[in-house]
Amino acid sequence: MSRAISNHMHVVLVEPEIPPNTGNIARLCAATRSTLHLIHPLGFKTDDKSLKRAGLDYWPHVEVIHHEDLDAFMERHGQKRLLLFSKKGEMPYTQAPYCNDCFLLFGKETAGLPDNLLRERRDSTFHIPMWGKTRSLNLSSAVAVVVYEGYKRLTGGFTWQSASS
Repeated sequence: MSRAISNHMHVVLVEPEIPPNTGNIARLCAATRSTLHLIHPLGFKTDDKSLKRAGLDYWPHVEVIHHEDLDAFMERHGQKRLLLFSKKGEMPYTQAPYCNDCFLLFGKETAGLPDNLLRERRDSTFHIPMWGKTRSLNLSSAVAVVVYEGYKRLTGGFTWQSASS
């Protein structure tokens, strides 16, 4: 069992399209006590069976906030610390300035984040390095890599204890 983490981050999915990815990310948010923001339009209905199946019984433990569209999200949260993650980012995710209550933005599976947002926030856009022959990582895998890096940095590293400790 790990020690409790008092820091908090927000995972923001901009127009996610694939229900199992969002379900897996919801499970990750439950495991890390992160808030999940879903920016519409979504590529699925929130009562989709595969979405619910991927999140299993974790949905009651996730704070999910819906936003009508990206403009509505930016109007409400655009002045806060936003960290964007895209294969188009110039800096690696390990150089992101993670902070308590920061917002981690990820784009939809087929198109990523809007180009205008990436241009406006170029200095806050990061990528996950890849060495193999692939276009990108699966969205839920990318979110997991970034979220755990963020919490590791916020806490100065994780202290793991066995269940019997």
